[in-house]
Amino acid sequence: MPDLSKPYDVLVAGGGNAALCAAITARQHGASVLLVEHAPRAMRGGNSRHTRNLRAMHEAPMDVLTESYAEEEYWDDLKRVTGGNTDEHLARMTIRASSGVFGWMKQAGVQFQPSLTGTLNLSRTNAFFLGGGKALVNAYYLTAERIGVDILYDSEVVALPMRDGVVRQVEITHKGFPATIAARCVVAACGGFQANLDWMRQYWGDAVDNFVIRGTPFNRGRLLRNLLDQKVASVGDPTQCHAVALDARAPKFDGGITTRLDSVPYSIVVNRDAERFYDEGEDVWPKRYAIWGRLIAQQPGQIAYSVCDAKSVPLFMPSVYPAVVADNLGELAEKLGLDPVKLRATVARYNQAVRPGKFDNTKLDGSATEGLDPPKTNWARSIDTPPFTGYPLRPGITFTYLGVRVSERAQVLLEDGRPAANLYASGEIMAGNILGRGYLAGFGMTIGTVFGRIAGEEAARHARN
Repeated sequence: MPDLSKPYDVLVAGGGNAALCAAITARQHGASVLLVEHAPRAMRGGNSRHTRNLRAMHEAPMDVLTESYAEEEYWDDLKRVTGGNTDEHLARMTIRASSGVFGWMKQAGVQFQPSLTGTLNLSRTNAFFLGGGKALVNAYYLTAERIGVDILYDSEVVALPMRDGVVRQVEITHKGFPATIAARCVVAACGGFQANLDWMRQYWGDAVDNFVIRGTPFNRGRLLRNLLDQKVASVGDPTQCHAVALDARAPKFDGGITTRLDSVPYSIVVNRDAERFYDEGEDVWPKRYAIWGRLIAQQPGQIAYSVCDAKSVPLFMPSVYPAVVADNLGELAEKLGLDPVKLRATVARYNQAVRPGKFDNTKLDGSATEGLDPPKTNWARSIDTPPFTGYPLRPGITFTYLGVRVSERAQVLLEDGRPAANLYASGEIMAGNILGRGYLAGFGMTIGTVFGRIAGEEAARHARN
């Protein structure tokens, strides 16, 4: 148990990738560091436990990354998925810094592996962690403990009382009991508010009862609310979130990446009225998968169904739950709880609109429908080969985009534009500076790694001086 009566140079609020990068970096720069993790030890690591990879710029093949992924292509990808809702300076800074993180990560115990078959064709853009996010988190915790970072589990930073832009003390609860800690600098790296359903309800109403929180149940936004109430500058739309299509049979919290479904591009997706509502082939999956949770959230009952045939099933990673399978579409509809007549009619209209093309699931292939609304602009093939397969889909919320505004030095900014004197932020709590909406696979880990290291170094320097 850390000695909470002594002052720390740097206190890090959070226990995931961004927090760990900040804590390790601050300690490497000579600071005494306390990391305060809301979760118990067995559930430590926040949403990072469920990740698989990090998106990184590189000019030539390196380590497990193939070919090249230059700054301009990376920036164009980000600009497209965000619709330009991003701070270009911070975004480009993050992109450039992503190319230089591998040596530091390996020194901290992280190991990488080549991308596997079925991992969304990311070998050129994303470096995969050997053992996934849980292995990355465990490696960082081992490193943090080895170099002398103090760690407090079952504890939540609930308030950072500020005066004249200076955090004066840190108020926490430890196993339900209040405590106050002195720290010269603080790094807020405790995620968004997606697990706070009452807060989510303010923007989505009772639809949140049908949302699935695919990550940690401990990201409730208590510290974020405290900072915003103290006139810290906010960034990001509170109604925006990283929301993917996942299996409707997933648990309410913490199901993680295994509950995600990657079938959408190779299927048609219908709502509970057996009607299509969006172009399933709009773009390659790593750039578009995070729009589907929001699309489903806007459908009646926040439910949808992915329907495909035997040709498509081998093209995507299977769900952790068994697929719903039937020999004909009518039987499949009944098993999914859909109107058989309507589903057969929807599939028939789609099949009639499919135009001949050279199907290629590795790229935008132009195999499209004609005269269909909404269209399917890539990977359109008739659904005609039994057995037929279906999956029920719900909105799976990963993290929210409302957060605190930061400078390029990870300093938290006040509403009047001044930087807080001793408060920094990294990870999901500040990701809205760069991700105004949309998502790129692996980019959340990039933001957390880059800004975690910046925040840790800056906080350590400020504390020592």
